[in-house]
Amino acid sequence: MSHEIPALLYEIIQDLRARNPEHIPLIGVAGAQGSGKSYQCRLLATANQPRFAHFSLDDVYLSSDARGYLAAHEHPLFVTRGAPGTHDLYLAQQTIWALRQDMRQRLVPLPRFDKATDNPVPENAWPLFQSPAEAIVMDGWCLGATPVDESALLEPINDFERTEDRNRVWRGIANEELRKGYGEFFQSFDAIVYLRPPNWEIVPQWRRQAEEQLRGRPLTKDELAWLDEFMSHYERITRSMMAGHHRAKCIVHLDEARNVLRVEER
Repeated sequence: MSHEIPALLYEIIQDLRARNPEHIPLIGVAGAQGSGKSYQCRLLATANQPRFAHFSLDDVYLSSDARGYLAAHEHPLFVTRGAPGTHDLYLAQQTIWALRQDMRQRLVPLPRFDKATDNPVPENAWPLFQSPAEAIVMDGWCLGATPVDESALLEPINDFERTEDRNRVWRGIANEELRKGYGEFFQSFDAIVYLRPPNWEIVPQWRRQAEEQLRGRPLTKDELAWLDEFMSHYERITRSMMAGHHRAKCIVHLDEARNVLRVEER
């Protein structure tokens, strides 16, 4: 996995700080599941402790109870974390605001989510960061994604959508979330870097590798079936971002080993 990315992020941050020394830059790092975005951001934050604050869009997922409410009132598929609409954007915004306040000795809790329990970590266990940060880095699988025309939602993109979202309600709501609340949030970023996978087919493989590393063993047949369905929730927006539907001005093209092939500015 390439270590060129933290250097690129650092260069972007320093350029933004040089142009506006009074402003604390907010940098987004987008990428498909398993692309290494969180890992690369952690490398950057660790190398620049305690100046750079880092947390993930994954860290502000709604609780399972809150997603259960969405599932009951909007669409059953919102019980699964991932789609736009399953994040607490207010918590993300409040955390960013607090990290930018010039209040010495103020300790800002950084949200954390426990994927094993599918719920936020208790707040008293969140790590603390002393504000103000010199830069804030946030990663997320759909960070910077933009909505598509409604006509693009008509045909299901996989068998999962064909059976579980026949009326296009789930994908329609997620697309509208990208147009409204998520779109406004993404506009607040000073720069977004997108780690683009070479193809969709490698993404489930990357996620499988991550799951097996987490569990310390190969996945069982049932776990592989679960993973296949889980990744189907992510396929539409991942493919859309690969096709250019995102706000990133800097695109890092990766190969299947997550090495950097080239960096594209747009």
